[in-house]
Amino acid sequence: MGAIDADAHVVECETTFDYIDPEFHDYKPRVMVQKTDDVVALDNEGNAMREYWVIDGRLQPKEQNIGHNTAREAREMEDIPGRLAHMDELGVDVQVLYPTLFLRPITTDPTAEYAFCRAYNRWLVDIWKVAPDRLRWTVMPPLYSMDKVEEELRFAKENGACGVFMRGLECDRRLDNPYFFPLYELAEELDLAISLHAGNNSFELNDVYNGEGGFARGKLPVVSAFHTLILKEIPKRYPKLRWGFVETSAQWLPYVLNDISLRMLRQGKRMSDTLLADNNFYVALQVTDDLEHIMPSVGDGQLVVGTDYGHADTSSEIEALRMLKDDGKVSAAVADRILDANARELYGL
Repeated sequence: MGAIDADAHVVECETTFDYIDPEFHDYKPRVMVQKTDDVVALDNEGNAMREYWVIDGRLQPKEQNIGHNTAREAREMEDIPGRLAHMDELGVDVQVLYPTLFLRPITTDPTAEYAFCRAYNRWLVDIWKVAPDRLRWTVMPPLYSMDKVEEELRFAKENGACGVFMRGLECDRRLDNPYFFPLYELAEELDLAISLHAGNNSFELNDVYNGEGGFARGKLPVVSAFHTLILKEIPKRYPKLRWGFVETSAQWLPYVLNDISLRMLRQGKRMSDTLLADNNFYVALQVTDDLEHIMPSVGDGQLVVGTDYGHADTSSEIEALRMLKDDGKVSAAVADRILDANARELYGL
């Protein structure tokens, strides 16, 4: 059996935005370097942050969530052979790549967003081409320009993408909003998973919870999206579409499933014992999760695992795949299913 890292990251760098089309040159993000010795802010590992992105008139942290147990050249995909060698050391056969900068809101300008998405997606294609069997990725759709989404998704599908990157809240809209239905329909047609990663795309929400560590503004919107999509029966509209809930752990599942069950009972309905499978839902666990508590209500067929490669937050465990196999919390057969078969099903690998 193989081992698939269902949540690994690239860290955007200036090379990423060298891919911006000339017509959008004025939107190109720049890097601001703080040259004074004053410590303004610390990253997740307690180091002083010195570099910031300047994007659409706002400062965005460039170094906040960097895991220094990985080499910069590997994080930023400058040294792809080095990244592949590190994957070999970690026992990882395939990584599914997610962004870093775009886990937060960046712009509400449709033209700027389109420029960023095009640049990012084309950067990822060139990365994928180096190791097409080992580096897969999720496409960034320009959601403020729904008329341009099809162009990007079809391009991505032809070039190694296996999912559509979304956050728990997009364009200040919940994910059950009909605004997103054309995207879901297209993703189903193209056999691309909807990959809901911790994060949000709402400046208002981001500002309200600024400084709280990312729990409310990053994790909870994804948990809320799971809850809402089920109760609004959105997956029933797209029966072949697969949904991933990534970098939020799986510890919340018993609580949310109990809440959904109670709400259904009030409507005279009974929640299925196989709710996740019925709706093609997959959730990325953390190796710190209490699997003995989770598994009875979830089973082993809808769980995947990721390392959060390149980052340094509560979801990051670079040895996660090896730990799941070796720590004895689950049987070898269950570990193999989580590490390989489930991820292949989610991402259509």
